[in-house]
Amino acid sequence: MAAPTAQLTFRDVLKIREVRRLWIAQLVSIFGDFLAIFAVLSLVTFQLHGTPTQVSMILVAYMLPLAVVSPLAGVFVDKWNVKWTMIASDLVRGVLVLVLVFVRDINTIYVIFLALSTVSSFFVPAQSVAVRALAPAAGLMAVNGLMSQAVQGSQIISPAIAGLLVQWFGANACFLFDSLSFFFSAGMVMTLSIHRAMSPATAASSVLSSMRQGFSFIFSHTVISFVILAMTAGMFAVRCFGALMSVYVRDILHSNAALFGTLNSLIGVGMIVGTQLLHRVASRVPKQFLVIYGLGGMGAAVLFTALFGRVATTAIGMTGLGFGAAFIMVPSQTLVQQETPHALLGRVASSLMSLLAMSQVLAMFVAGPVAQNLGIRNLYLGSAAMLGVIGAIGYAWLRKPKENAWPETSPPT
Repeated sequence: MAAPTAQLTFRDVLKIREVRRLWIAQLVSIFGDFLAIFAVLSLVTFQLHGTPTQVSMILVAYMLPLAVVSPLAGVFVDKWNVKWTMIASDLVRGVLVLVLVFVRDINTIYVIFLALSTVSSFFVPAQSVAVRALAPAAGLMAVNGLMSQAVQGSQIISPAIAGLLVQWFGANACFLFDSLSFFFSAGMVMTLSIHRAMSPATAASSVLSSMRQGFSFIFSHTVISFVILAMTAGMFAVRCFGALMSVYVRDILHSNAALFGTLNSLIGVGMIVGTQLLHRVASRVPKQFLVIYGLGGMGAAVLFTALFGRVATTAIGMTGLGFGAAFIMVPSQTLVQQETPHALLGRVASSLMSLLAMSQVLAMFVAGPVAQNLGIRNLYLGSAAMLGVIGAIGYAWLRKPKENAWPETSPPT
């Protein structure tokens, strides 16, 4: 890794016009996404009286294309114009979300979420490339922190708003806002000037060859491979916890959609607190160790929630879950952007997204049946144990010095 350099602050990077506009676009779009997702979960859980398996299958439908399509999407992102890839993705997703206004059949909801996720498979790696292109190297940590703050702020506000909107006006109000947010994001991205140099080898290489280069880099680079594998395994345990939170609220806490939204908002509170602390300690602690500490913190939060089963203890656990998540997501995204050659970034980012989505799909296939047969609290205890084991193994692995097989400044050939 390169020698540490002085890191730019949030204020510094927001002075960059292109970064500021990209951040605003994502802030609005992410807020709309949370409204729509929580509206669907609330609709299926509290109005359609969905079973745990039906609720978890909604998230499976969303995650499955991210797992399957993403590696292929990353290849094309590395070949296509990044700006127009993002714009097209936003416009298509805006139309797809609008269709939810007219749908109340759960199978049709599954199909729409499959389509949304397929399009998102192209947008997410393109955005990662855009961040790398627009932000100076010393500002990557701050920009990723800002993007994370957009998620955190939305997670604080949107779940509670979604719960109330669903109760007062119905789910359609959330779907309409999410659709408009995608069109707004497309308009903002259209104003950006994103310049990325593309090597002739990247443009000319075949799809299979390009995919092979991306995976070869990932699994031969010590830091990147650790971060991806740790996040993948950790996300499996976390998704077992999160996929059925609405059912936990209904069956264990005996409450409603409004409490479900409020509890999820506390994840955002924890993430904001964690991100602020993270910005202070990142210069003293290697980013890969921050990921380990985040896994441990999330495991403790899930355990605390499962042991007591009260509204107050669940609120504390959700806050702790967000705090730990900040220590995983921001350092991991920054490491991927810093350590990956620019020509490979779309493929590496999409491969990370694919592996994370695959672990979540597997978790959600497991979560529903396990919760129905063994109880949701036992499922949560298992998730906490898995997070603790992953953190301990990762800590022992990172203490051993390793060499990277590929140079960090050029892609494998």
